[in-house]
Amino acid sequence: MDALKNWQPRRHAQQAAHHVFEQLRDDILSTTLAPGTALSRQALQKQFGLSSTPIRDALMRLEEAGLVDVFPQSGTVVSLIDVPMAREAQFLRRSIELEAVRTLASSPDAGIVRDLRAVIAEQRNHAKAGDLERFNDADLMFHKILYDAAGAPELWALVRRQSVHIDRIRRLHLPVRGKVAQIIRDHTAIVAAIADGAPDRAQTELRNHLSQSLAFSSELRARFPAYFKE
Repeated sequence: MDALKNWQPRRHAQQAAHHVFEQLRDDILSTTLAPGTALSRQALQKQFGLSSTPIRDALMRLEEAGLVDVFPQSGTVVSLIDVPMAREAQFLRRSIELEAVRTLASSPDAGIVRDLRAVIAEQRNHAKAGDLERFNDADLMFHKILYDAAGAPELWALVRRQSVHIDRIRRLHLPVRGKVAQIIRDHTAIVAAIADGAPDRAQTELRNHLSQSLAFSSELRARFPAYFKE
C-alpha cells in the first residue's frame, strides 16, 4: 500500500514534467522562445502551476535534447542556433529522404500519392489562413509520410531528435515572402515525380527542396545575429 501511495505522486510528477517538456520544446522550435532567452525556474513553476521537481526534470530533458544550456552560476537559457550542427542534421535528413523518394517513385502507390496530395491541400488552406504553425505541422507530416511509406518510421524519430538547429532556421525562414508558396510548389513537384514513377526526378526535386532554408541561413544570421552561435 505504501508503495502504491508513493508511486502515484511520482507518476503525476513524470506526467507533469513531460507536459512542460513538450510545451517548452514546441515554443523553442517555433522560436516563440527565442534563442538566448533566459528561463527562470521560479517563473516556470508559476506559469505551469507546478513544484520545482517536474520543472527541473523538464529542463534536464531539454538540455539533453540540446534545446537549452544550463549554467550552474547563471541559470538556464534557450540554446543558440548552431549552423554546423544544422548542416549535419540536414545531411542526415537529405541522405535518408533521397532514398525514401527513390523507393516510392520506383514503385508508385496511388494511396500514398493521395495521402501526400491531401497534406499539400491542407498546407494550401493553412497558407490562405495565414496560420504558419499549422502549415509547419502539415509540412512535417508530409515528410513523415515519406518515411512511413518507405518503411523507415524510426528513422523519422531519429531525424526529429537531431533537428533542433535546422528546425529553428526553417521556422525563421518560413515567414519570408514567397517561402510558403515555394514549399507548396516543391512538395507538389516531389509528389508528381513519385506518381510518374520517376526516381531521378523525385530525388532532384527533394534535394532542391531541402537545400533552401540552410542556403538562406546567412541572411537570417544577419537579421537575427543574437540568435546564432559564433
